[in-house]
Amino acid sequence: MSHSECQTTACVILARGGSKGVPGKNLRHVGGLSLVARAVRAARMARQVGRVYVSTDDAAIATEARLYGARIIDRPAALASDTASSESGWLHALPHLRLDMPDLSRLVFLQCTSPFTTGADIDHCLKSMQDKGADCALSVIADHSFLWSQDADAWGQGVNHTPADPRQRRQDLPPAFRESGAIYCVKADAFEASGQRFCGKVALCPVDHPPIEIDSERDLQICAFLLQQMGRAGVDPARLRGLRAVVMDFDGVHTDNRVQVDETGQETVRSSRYDGLGLSMMRDAGHWRMLILSKERNSVVARRAEKLTIPALHGIDDKLGTLDAWLSVEGLTRQEVLYVGNDVNDKPVMQAVGLSACPSDSHAEIMAIADWILPFPGGAGALRAMADALLAHMGQQ
Repeated sequence: MSHSECQTTACVILARGGSKGVPGKNLRHVGGLSLVARAVRAARMARQVGRVYVSTDDAAIATEARLYGARIIDRPAALASDTASSESGWLHALPHLRLDMPDLSRLVFLQCTSPFTTGADIDHCLKSMQDKGADCALSVIADHSFLWSQDADAWGQGVNHTPADPRQRRQDLPPAFRESGAIYCVKADAFEASGQRFCGKVALCPVDHPPIEIDSERDLQICAFLLQQMGRAGVDPARLRGLRAVVMDFDGVHTDNRVQVDETGQETVRSSRYDGLGLSMMRDAGHWRMLILSKERNSVVARRAEKLTIPALHGIDDKLGTLDAWLSVEGLTRQEVLYVGNDVNDKPVMQAVGLSACPSDSHAEIMAIADWILPFPGGAGALRAMADALLAHMGQQ
């Protein structure tokens, strides 16, 4: 999609400050990211979305959303209550969008309560609407359940099956889908005219998401666990193709960013054996050049690199220049590099390479720009999650 076409599509995320089930829900973290940050990142990673807006009544949410690249629409208190409809918030946002984007033709509505959404999912939903000539589209999850309802006397009745008939196999039930609650796409004019998200012909877009929307503390805990297990942080697996080098900072990536100093001034750090084994498997796979690139001048960097059998360049102030020199020797380009950093001195490199990643406890400025937020902290499984994902992807090629 061209840049001009992209400028006809905007995403609106409603994120009010109040929430009874989970206080401060939209700022709660799962996998190192707040729910509103996850929604903004997903929208920004969609190739077909030109601009991302967060409509909120909360100053802290506005600050968080700006950090991750959203524009802010001040949402009136009357439209941010428990009883206010989502449609009222979206309709309020629409004139602001039209001022910014005169050629606006499509809208994407994302829900912060669905933390598994990716940019690719959004693009898929928009494409489904376009390809089917629909007025709107929504993300759905295939449902193979036997559904029941109650009659006027509260007796059970089969909805998609006849209880008196021989029991069917689940796969033989009529196709059914449930709303995932994550993504709604509409033609802007049709939505404005009807005031409803379902504003004409509806296209269904199946997504492969856990069927959970966050409405309770337990939901939040389940999603945090699943995101860690899945390693899902919003990066499109297609972007892993073409990577030929993995370059890593040391402190806060290989370590937990802490240092212990004894009375002689000797420093010690902590690293993870899980990370070490993952990097060892990557090295043995022979698919990626690997390098530790650190500003730290402590000899512990060299010792750890020697243990991992990974080359190290440390005591480096100009990381980008040093990286370019190393790439020249290796016969590689910046676009073939995955760089893993955690703090502001990593920013120039992360913005220059093909793919950037960071542990889940990285500095806020780095979390805002990283392509891939690893689901564990530095020195505590972040590099293992990276290694597992890269190795799994290599096996699927």
